Amino acid sequence: MPRTSSVAANAKDGHEPAWSDPSLREPRYSQSLERGLAILGCFTPKRPVLGIADIADELGMSRSTTHRYVITLVALGYLEQGASRKYRLGMRVTDLGMAALSSTGLREQSHDCLEELRERTGYTTNLSVLDGEDVLYLDRARSFRPGQSKIDLGLNPGSRLPAYCTAMGKVLLAHLPESEQNDLLAEMKLTKRGPNTITSRRALREALDAVLAAGFASGDEELAPELHSIAAPVRNENGDVISAVNIAAHSSMIPVGERIDALAPQLLATADRISARLGYHPDGA
Repeated sequence: MPRTSSVAANAKDGHEPAWSDPSLREPRYSQSLERGLAILGCFTPKRPVLGIADIADELGMSRSTTHRYVITLVALGYLEQGASRKYRLGMRVTDLGMAALSSTGLREQSHDCLEELRERTGYTTNLSVLDGEDVLYLDRARSFRPGQSKIDLGLNPGSRLPAYCTAMGKVLLAHLPESEQNDLLAEMKLTKRGPNTITSRRALREALDAVLAAGFASGDEELAPELHSIAAPVRNENGDVISAVNIAAHSSMIPVGERIDALAPQLLATADRISARLGYHPDGA
């Protein structure tokens, strides 16, 4: 669906749009900045690569104007041009996003907890938040045990994965308000990723109910073969689930029973510790 920003409003017959938004009458308002940010906003996880025509059509701008702004964004590092002569977001955008997330204090409060959990268990630990239909990785403490590299998947802070087939994603989806969860699940395309990927909305809803009942989520080869994980919720001072922490391991490294019995208590303790640092006190104290 086309965007309804003021950039696109009133665009007709390929001409430049009329600037009718009352906020644009403010003399200090920068139309150029709005256009540049609108261009960056065209890039989404579902449409990560776009051409000049794609952007121009979505925003109702002429192609020559769009090209001028895009070239500027490339020069500044906010866009990159690929071999196909189309564009994708550059690392400067990732830097801004990670800086914004860091400003919340979540990474600062959780980083040493992730590393301590990695040291105690020997497995890779991660922290993520829900961003649309994806989990967005905020932090990662890698294990260097043999076998761990087989499931590394090239993940780093800033990486994204579909929420429905990850343990952290199921934790975050399970704790959404019902109406928001329903809307999000209705939009998801449940594509098979691993041997046990949940591809039925009904089965996914049942899995999310099980997460709420258990207090944590598990993932058994749902994202990729031989990848197993467990995840627990992190809460803010109001008790809202704002993030998830997990332990990920290759199937050859630990039996399923041991993974739950031995690792779940340590994972939950780590999640509780991070939550306490963020001001959450379950007893209301």
